[in-house]
Amino acid sequence: MDGAIHRAAGPELLEECRSIGGCPTGEARITRGYRLPARYVIHTVGPVWHGGKRGEPELLAACYRNSLQLALEHGISSIAFPAISCGAYGYPVEQAAEIAVGETRRFLVTARGIERVIFACFGEEVTSAYRRALERSSTN
Repeated sequence: MDGAIHRAAGPELLEECRSIGGCPTGEARITRGYRLPARYVIHTVGPVWHGGKRGEPELLAACYRNSLQLALEHGISSIAFPAISCGAYGYPVEQAAEIAVGETRRFLVTARGIERVIFACFGEEVTSAYRRALERSSTN
């Protein structure tokens, strides 16, 4: 996902990313969107899956919380998330979807200003996992 965003936004995005320094796992940073139709890009680094024994669930949850907090602070009313850490980082999709949906719902209970959250899912496995997580969370 990162490469596609950078290609679409243009070289200015990479230049700004270099100027803000790194982004530790679980934290989030914001840049302009440049050539994207979005005004901003919120960057977060998800954890690499090591079996869940190295704080992966807490770090993944922090990705969503910190990204949503940045959106709120910048007056962003709509945000889209990919399935953070589910690709090359190997996070189990079912567990990641539960964390993504759960953290987002908990955040939105008290936060005012974010009107729309999109989970941008690539592929049927990810889409199905997110649908199940959304269904389960709506019955709780």
